[in-house]
Amino acid sequence: MTIVSPISLRARPYSAQAPPAAVPSSRSRPPLVPPEPPLHNAHTFVTRARSNIATAIVYCEGQFGDIDGKTANGLIRHSEKYTVLSVIDSRQTGEDTGTILDGSANGIPVCRDLSDALSQVDTVPDFLIFGMAPASGLLSTEQREVVLAAMAEGMSIINGLHEFLNDDPEFAAARIAHKVDIVDVRCPRPKKFLRLFSGRISEVTCPRIAVLGTDCAIGKRTTATVLTAALNAMGLKAVMVGTGQTGIIQGARYGVALDSVPSQFCAGELEATIVEAFHAEQPDVIIIEGQGALSHPAFSTTSFVLRGACPHGVVLQHAPAREFRCDFATMAMPDPADEIRLIETFSPTRVIGLTLNHEHMGEGEVASAIDAYTRDLGIPVTDALTRPAQYLVDMVFAAFPELAVRSQGETQ
Repeated sequence: MTIVSPISLRARPYSAQAPPAAVPSSRSRPPLVPPEPPLHNAHTFVTRARSNIATAIVYCEGQFGDIDGKTANGLIRHSEKYTVLSVIDSRQTGEDTGTILDGSANGIPVCRDLSDALSQVDTVPDFLIFGMAPASGLLSTEQREVVLAAMAEGMSIINGLHEFLNDDPEFAAARIAHKVDIVDVRCPRPKKFLRLFSGRISEVTCPRIAVLGTDCAIGKRTTATVLTAALNAMGLKAVMVGTGQTGIIQGARYGVALDSVPSQFCAGELEATIVEAFHAEQPDVIIIEGQGALSHPAFSTTSFVLRGACPHGVVLQHAPAREFRCDFATMAMPDPADEIRLIETFSPTRVIGLTLNHEHMGEGEVASAIDAYTRDLGIPVTDALTRPAQYLVDMVFAAFPELAVRSQGETQ
């Protein structure tokens, strides 16, 4: 079963390291010793090679298709590391995940619970992925029981929460007992290996474009993914640098979960990651996923994206129908013009275009919003999911004509 994505994404191998041993399944495979060293943190997870795409069930009870289900939503739209077999959400049992998200069936079902999901496969999947990103960043009692049950079945765990399960005695014991692994995606590398900003970002001579937003959970990663794929499809070499747990879980070869890195090292860790991507890949352009919003008082990661990446251009993501910031019912959404002024005042960069999140909007409303923002802001405006990806490419080419020239040379 394959993942349906808005654009066929061109996957590349990870690093040249040896792949880990296969994950055991108590139902269909004999117990195996877990890989050494275990995949305990984000750095190891990003850099370790895998020879095969693993199978996974995504747990998203009560949240699939909603804002807090963004990790599950993202994995259904695009994954380079996993074949997603099903999503668990009892509210929508029996429905198709693609139909729920984008109105187009993809054959990946929504299941009632873990037992239902396992009954629909011949062998136990390699992983259970926790597909939600709640504001608390913690597991509830019910969620703990589901994760432990999956481990008892022989499934390893992908955990994108701020709560590191390897530090929990009950989960650590279950990991050993069932000979499975737990990947705490947000867990940063040890502090002695964290890097400060050095100024080496100046070595990165290709255009660097950050996809920022007016709120959290607004579609920055999705737009960055679609844009990267579209540029690659044009014959350019575009590399995306992830800055959150979902992008890393999806398979970003270069990334760092910024909101778990001590603030002293955030800019430096991102800078170092971008420099590594540039020297290893020699890309024509680097796309950097944003986090939160620069104007949002609850999140500081956008400032570190601007400082660490020093982007030459910014694509701003906005949800016109969103009245209040998500999780903040009395905090009104900012006007894109105000966010643009703030970004361009805070950092020596320019906003090259606006992309829309069409939540709670009909086709006519999207079209009207695109026309109005284009007129009022004087920059290109599009929707990455409801409009051709070429519009995103044109947005970038208008700001960086040298990329258009290089693309033409590559396609001749």
